[in-house]
Amino acid sequence: MHDDEQHGPLAGFTVGVTAARRADELATLLRRRGAVVVHAPALRIVPLADDSELLSATEELLDSAPDVVIATTAIGFRGWIEAADGWGVGARLLDLLGGAELLVRGPKVKGAVRAAGLTEAWSPASESMAEVLERLLAEGVEGRRIALQLHGEPLPGFVESLRAAGAEVIGVPVYRWMPPEDIGPLDRLLDLTAARGLDALTFTSAPAAASMLRRAGERGMLPELLGALRDDVVSACVGPVTALPLQAHGLDTIQPERFRLGPLVQVLCRELPTRARTLPVAGHRVEIRGHAVLVDDGLCPVPPAGMALLHALARRPGWVVARADLLRALPGSGTDEHAVETAMARLRTALGVPRIVQTVVKRGYRLALDPASDAKYADS
Repeated sequence: MHDDEQHGPLAGFTVGVTAARRADELATLLRRRGAVVVHAPALRIVPLADDSELLSATEELLDSAPDVVIATTAIGFRGWIEAADGWGVGARLLDLLGGAELLVRGPKVKGAVRAAGLTEAWSPASESMAEVLERLLAEGVEGRRIALQLHGEPLPGFVESLRAAGAEVIGVPVYRWMPPEDIGPLDRLLDLTAARGLDALTFTSAPAAASMLRRAGERGMLPELLGALRDDVVSACVGPVTALPLQAHGLDTIQPERFRLGPLVQVLCRELPTRARTLPVAGHRVEIRGHAVLVDDGLCPVPPAGMALLHALARRPGWVVARADLLRALPGSGTDEHAVETAMARLRTALGVPRIVQTVVKRGYRLALDPASDAKYADS
């Protein structure tokens, strides 16, 4: 049995989850594939049932009916109907929506619209707001009144394009993003990311990505965070809009073709194992992952200090690495080379095959690369 089938393609990797909504679902999908998950919501969603902005937007529409209504999220659409019920105008709002051209962004919103007893006029195959905009502009919007359910994500140029084409646009703010009530978990996730303690960080909304970057800035650690995300920690975004705040800082992201949690996890299952280093050492197949090592088909969790040593040795497989160089590789390294011996003893215990790492007396340590592979790795 191949190790990925036995342990899951994400075994040995640590993945951060920043989502507030559906975080449990994403964490479950990741754990099922072997990942260790660290969760810290980067925001919280505050419903606006008692909010004057939503009430005034609803009253404005009830006074003068829109020609087009755009529903963007299921949670937002349901929240709007529930709030209107609470204000005693639920039936009037449903009549209003039933009389407008109702455009919905994707299947989940379609489900919420139909559950409210309404039928959508159209839904884009791509689930993208760009396609909604294209359709409206092609139909012509001059003099039309358009209600847009806002959902906290930036919609670059959407409202501006409609207004430039002569439409009147009324934003319907159904919920708003706020910082998490307890900032502690987010700060711990930031520290872990900056220390390269994660292999990947997942984002399911642009506001979450923006919130994390903003918090790093407040703590004076934005350069460290960006450095980690640029060099060592994969930024996995559910879609292109979510990636915008990260790309604005020059960061590369990976994204699935379909903007869903399942495909997001599949992209990580493909990407992270390609970053693992596989070497033939002491008669074993050794695959070095984020926080664990596969020795043949056995998964061996390794403490952070041990992983740091192993990564340093694997950069020059078969070559002797001096204790002083290994000491520099240790997290929070001091000046006592004894720390290297302690971490090395724990690493050997964790691997279960002590001879994978050889001691070279008075010089340092080396990975016991199999002789047949020496030529292959001599120049690496």
